Formats: sequence, C-alpha cells, structure tokens
Amino acid sequence: MMKSALFTALILSAQSLAAQSEPELKQYFEGRTVTTRLAMPGTENGVDIYPGSDRPIDYPKYADRLKDYGTAIRVGEPVTITKIKVKDKLIEFQLGGGGYGTFGDETSTNVNTGQAPVTKREKNLEAMIKRETDPARKRAMREELDDLRAARERENARNRSAVAEAEEHRKQNIRQRRMEGGSRFNLRYRDRVPASALSPEAVMAALAEYVDFGPLRSTVAATTPGQQPESPRRGGLPRKGMLAQEVESQLGPPTSSRERKEGTLKVQTREFSTPEGRITGEFVEGVLIRYTVTSE
Repeated sequence: MMKSALFTALILSAQSLAAQSEPELKQYFEGRTVTTRLAMPGTENGVDIYPGSDRPIDYPKYADRLKDYGTAIRVGEPVTITKIKVKDKLIEFQLGGGGYGTFGDETSTNVNTGQAPVTKREKNLEAMIKRETDPARKRAMREELDDLRAARERENARNRSAVAEAEEHRKQNIRQRRMEGGSRFNLRYRDRVPASALSPEAVMAALAEYVDFGPLRSTVAATTPGQQPESPRRGGLPRKGMLAQEVESQLGPPTSSRERKEGTLKVQTREFSTPEGRITGEFVEGVLIRYTVTSE
C-alpha cells in the first residue's frame, strides 16, 4: 500500500513539475528565431531525437520522412519556434507551425466518383435479345446494345480522367501546404521526461547538434526562471533571421516602411536611422532576410 502511494506521489510530482516547466519553456522559446542544421520533413511527425542515447536519430526513418513528405525547412533557413509542448514521454519543439498533418489538415488525395450506371434501355435490350428469335432483329438489338455500352464506357473513361486530374491537383496542393506547414523536433524519453530535461539549457543541449540557437544560448545564463531574457541593447548591426520586433528592439522604430510583392511573397522594406548609418532591411513574414547599410 505504501509502495503504491509512493509511486502515485512520484507520478503526480513529475506531472506537476512538467506543468510548471512548460510555461517556462514556452516563455523562453516561443516566438524566437533559430536555424536548423539539417533539412526538416514536411510532416507533423518531424524528427525524433532520443537524448543521451548512442543513436539520437534513426537516420533511415528520417530519410524516409524526407522522401515521403519533402523538405519544409531547409538547412540554415531562419524559422520561428511556434510552440513548445511537454507530454509524458516527449517534448515537442515545433517550428514554423509544427508540420502539416495535424488535426484538420487534409491528407487524403483520393477523389471518389461512381461508375456510369447501366441504363434501363440496356437492361430491356438484354432481356429482349434472349427472347427474340428473328436473326435480323436480334442482330439490330445487339448492335444498339453495343453502342449503348460503348457510350457508357466513354463516360466512365472521362470520369476516370477527371478523377486522375483532381487527385493530382490535390497531391500538388498538399505538397505545397507541407512546404509551408513547418516541422518539429520530438525529444523522446524512455519512461517520462526527466526533471533535468525541463529547462531551456537542457533543451538546447539536446538539440545543439541539429539547431543553431544563435544569441538565444547566451541569454540563458543571464535569465533566471520566470524572467524574460533581457532585450538587446540599442545600436549595432542586426543579423539575418531576426524577427521584426527584435530588429526594432535593437535599432529603434523604423523611419519609413513600404511593401511590395515578389511573386506570392509580400516583402516589407523598413529603414532605420542608427549611429552606424541608415540600415535598410527587407522582411518576409516578419523575418529579416537581408539588409544594407549606407552613410547618412
């Protein structure tokens, strides 16, 4: 009885710790930008990591997911951490939306259509042919029946062609959505997520080989639990991959802003007046992709 009560207490304690630590991880990571050191598959299955094991990644399985779902996040591509979720045996580290295929995402490429039904005239002719004894009239009825069957098969062929086209269109649509849906890392543990894994330092250590955290890493030591990392000091040059709000926190509010279209992308250009000169940055989806510095 005492062993059972102790076991229950330990489980509840671990669940309580996870519940307390998840907000800390969310506060620290969500909304910040990192770059990945490996291509990320376009699926909610993402990449499984087994921290502390001899083989942290099952590379054949990883390769299969890339082959099946394509690459949603390329190596070195800036991406936003969109969600951190702590579960019993894993920590989900979601990037750019977490991967396509979650609840509500369309994943089936099947388009159903029925066969053209046998007409009433065909059924009548089949019955009449069985009863007809005159060879000429029977031959005429058979010719008419063959024509009706051929017309029905042509309709079925058109339907099959339309279905194939619709399914291909749906496949392309899903492929495109997978490219835009992000991906995730799943930090998986044998029994449950240990208390030692529930900190920003531990998460970054587990993903150090696969994710470049940039300046995020240097803010951990200066940040106590429950506090937000200090905002960057004003001045200095930004770096590609920073969020728009991070750039403004570093350089101050922009002196001008304008927007243009490049294909399907909306590119926003913002100018900042700084001690280093006028910095002109270009942002896509709120992420800095390039900038120039000119003297004022």
